[in-house]
This record gives sequence, C-alpha cells and structure tokens, in this order.
Amino acid sequence: MDQDYPDFQVVVVNDCSWDESGSYLEEIQPLYSHLKVVTLNEQEKYRHGKKFALSLGIKAASHELLLLTDADCKPVSKNWISSMVSRYQPSTEIVIGYGAYKKTPGFLNKWIRMDTVFNAIQFLSASLLKSTYMGVGRNLSYKKALFFKNKGFASHSHVMSGDDDLFVNQTATKSNTAVELHPESFTESIPRDTFFSWLKQKKRHMSTGKYYKANHKMKIGAFFLSHLLFYAALIILMVIGCRWEIVVGVALVRLLIQMFIFGSCMKKLGEFDILWMVPIFDLIVLFLYPSISISNLLFKDKTWK
Repeated sequence: MDQDYPDFQVVVVNDCSWDESGSYLEEIQPLYSHLKVVTLNEQEKYRHGKKFALSLGIKAASHELLLLTDADCKPVSKNWISSMVSRYQPSTEIVIGYGAYKKTPGFLNKWIRMDTVFNAIQFLSASLLKSTYMGVGRNLSYKKALFFKNKGFASHSHVMSGDDDLFVNQTATKSNTAVELHPESFTESIPRDTFFSWLKQKKRHMSTGKYYKANHKMKIGAFFLSHLLFYAALIILMVIGCRWEIVVGVALVRLLIQMFIFGSCMKKLGEFDILWMVPIFDLIVLFLYPSISISNLLFKDKTWK
C-alpha cells in the first residue's frame, strides 16, 4: 500500500478465506482509497481454482498495466512498481521479474532458494535471448489488453496450475517481453518449512511443462539430456579404463565453468551466499527432476494449493 508510485491501485482477491482476512480488509479499506477488494465466497457445489479468482481480480482492476504477486509474497522495496513498469516500451506487453524466497536458517531453505535460482537463471536468460517460455506469478507484469485478447486462461483452464508460466508461454513473443533485474524490483516469498510440502509444490510447478510450446519443450529437454549425458560419459570413461586424471579434470573444468556462470548470476539476484550448493544441487537434480516428472505422469494432483 505504501509503494512510491504516483497512481496505482491494489486489488486484493479474498478467495474463500477461512480466517479473518475479510474482516481485516474491511477494517483497513477506509484508510486506503486505492485498495479494492474482490471477495469470493465458497460454494459447496462449485469449486474453483486460482485462475478463476485471478481472472475476477484482473477484470476488477482499473488500470491497463497489471503487476501480480501472491498472497505469501511481498515487495522488497517501495520501488517495486516503478522498477517493474520502467521496462515497458511501446511494444512491450509482458515484464518478467525475479521472485526470491526469504532467507532463513537450515539446509531446506538453501535448497529451495537454490532450486529457485536454478530455474530463474534458465527462464530469465531465455527471455533475454528473446526466447521467453515462462514467468513466475510471484513477480509478473502484463497488460490487461493482452489478457483479454488471449481470452485469459481459457486455453488452459482445465489445468489446475499455469496461471503464470502457461499464460506467458502462450503469449510471449520475441518483441513483446522484457526482463527487470534491479534489486528493488524483486519480491520475497515465505518458503515451505518441510521437504514434502516443497516437493508437492514442485510437482505442481513441473506439471505444466508438457503444455509448453514444442520448441520450448525441446530446448528444456535438450538441456536436461546434456546434463544426464555428461555424467553418463564420465561413467563410461571410467568403465573403459580411461585415466582417472582425465575424468577428474573434465569434471573439474565443467564445475569451474558452472561456478563462474552461477556465481555471476547469483550475485545479481542476491543469492551469492549459496554458491557452494551448486555441485550438490547438480548431482541431486539429476535424479530428482526425472522422478518428479514420472510421478506427475502416474499421479494427477487435483488441487492448485
């Protein structure tokens, strides 16, 4: 509510909350003329997901530029709006930002942040190379006209997830998308506090990948295939009796290149303190990500939360 921006509106969608959110919003609404509340009441015969609630919030918005975040997120500065919308040019319809997770003690927190950075480096870099394939709803902006021109989420309304990445995947072009990476443009979210809750969230995030455009799926698949083939090649070299110095040397060269690239990116994203996790993460995701993908094929999640 205290963003340093001349004219903006805060639209809060109170989506069937069971707590005191509604009462709190009623209490503070008289204090903020630019606060608009959209309330959805739970109906026993009709259960909706996030896309329906988000669509109503977008329809209620007064301005053309939309800037979205989630209920468990907050901007890291008062210049969040001004930083994100500064990237708009006449041809720009989408601005993709970085959504970080709050830093707390413990390995799980570092793992979640490392996973977030790993994925952010991929989709932000792709967008900078004019090959945008996704954005995250924790920090995403697009024009209201773009939303209605593409009939909102209609093309993937049957998918529980994807209000952010699928929408961007279907609407982004080489010329209509920009990236904002100034530290004041970041948002910060509350991370999961157990591995299993994070795993469920990760499964939901990965479940939408099969709906991406074919060329994007090929590029992402090629990346992970190269990851697998590298370790397979190392094993083959050892099996055929290649000198261990060569095998170790190849692995170290790749690791050094990784550390340099990740270090540069993580410094820009404010995550440099977990650089040491790169080799650990690189090995674990070799097995974890394929396992999640197989699980998504075998078991369907019926909820979006």
